[in-house]
Amino acid sequence: MRAGGFRLFAAMLGLGALLWPQEPGAATLSRAEKEHFLRTAKVLKLRHLGRGVTNSLRATLSDGQITHDAHIQSIDVALAEFKSDRGNELNFRDCWKFNVAGYRLGVLLGLENIPVSVERKVGGRTSAVTWWVDDVLMDESARIAKQMGAPNPDRWNRQMAIVRVFDQLIYNTDRNLRNLLITTNWDLEMIDHTRAFRLRKEIRNPENLTRCERVLLGRLRALTREDLNRELRPYLTRLEIEALLTRRDRIVEHFEQRVKEKGEAAVLYEMK
Repeated sequence: MRAGGFRLFAAMLGLGALLWPQEPGAATLSRAEKEHFLRTAKVLKLRHLGRGVTNSLRATLSDGQITHDAHIQSIDVALAEFKSDRGNELNFRDCWKFNVAGYRLGVLLGLENIPVSVERKVGGRTSAVTWWVDDVLMDESARIAKQMGAPNPDRWNRQMAIVRVFDQLIYNTDRNLRNLLITTNWDLEMIDHTRAFRLRKEIRNPENLTRCERVLLGRLRALTREDLNRELRPYLTRLEIEALLTRRDRIVEHFEQRVKEKGEAAVLYEMK
């Protein structure tokens, strides 16, 4: 379907979240080039998103050749106890650093579905500056509300299994339907990890861990303390890294046990 036809199709469905690349060149940038752009491009415009609880901003950046938007999060809140409709949480933290840590951990694990996020000062505040995801069709809440099924259910389920493994690894307490974005190719993008990387060492929802992508499991096994200290230490404390490693061990043990019980073919798969 051509771009114009798809826009009309999206409008008929009421998919207001649809976004298109602001510059053709932006789609061809490597991950390293996106990081450089986010760190150095001039901020042309800032505006409040008007949703969410972190008072985040949307920025338009330009380096003179490419113009692209970014998500700006500068929140850094620590509470001894936090009460919400999900219950009480001790040692609560909501921090921009976790967005950068989530991206960098994703790189270590070979994941392609976490937008590039870097540290930068914007408006005098140190922030996570994250690549605004292009070609968004809708988020998961809109998909469910419209009762739309994925065109390739098997591929969709394989992507969701990766999301679930990653969320258990980082102990994500705030994965919700609005921070799972669906692109026009029906790729899933994970955003907003500011309420993750807890000090808890157990798997939060082991029932969610039913299948694992084979390469991802191998990368989890190979992950070392040195890797994490090198890539995450500016954004995670020593105790947060210790908890992450312990959860990693338990996730690997969990899948090894499932393979013994159910067989490799029922548990492990390749992403197509």
